Amino acid sequence: MGYRLLIWAGLAAFVIDQVSKYLVVHVMRVADQLGGIDVLPPLLVFKYGENRGINFGLFQGDSDASRWVLIGVSIAICFAVVIWLRRSTATNFMLICGGLLIGGALGNVIDRILYGFVLDFLNMSCCGINNPFVFNLADVFIFAGAIGLVLFDGKKPS
Repeated sequence: MGYRLLIWAGLAAFVIDQVSKYLVVHVMRVADQLGGIDVLPPLLVFKYGENRGINFGLFQGDSDASRWVLIGVSIAICFAVVIWLRRSTATNFMLICGGLLIGGALGNVIDRILYGFVLDFLNMSCCGINNPFVFNLADVFIFAGAIGLVLFDGKKPS
């Protein structure tokens, strides 16, 4: 069955996200680095962030209730993606995109459970625009997976 792609893509996204967070936040100790860690400045800088909202720091909430609501919403979205893929004629590409979205969402769920917030560390600026926001690889996987599912949903144009 092709759903192995969904599972493997989800597992890969989850593991890559969690390993990257561990290395940058706990091993490289980015929180202790004033101004962050220049990787390819200004294009890529590691900066510590605690995200209590959704992707890319949107809808910040500091209550325990909002934390659990966001966990519930993330898990519900994961189930909805699986149901949608099962009901559609899912291509291999759709299964991979669904796996990326689910793996990223679950990576952020684990952060919320363990820390009470999502660990963020990626900051990207370019072309004279100073981006104040930080995000993580789970956010990238969620965004890429969602875009892939929307753009390549397997439906033929009518």
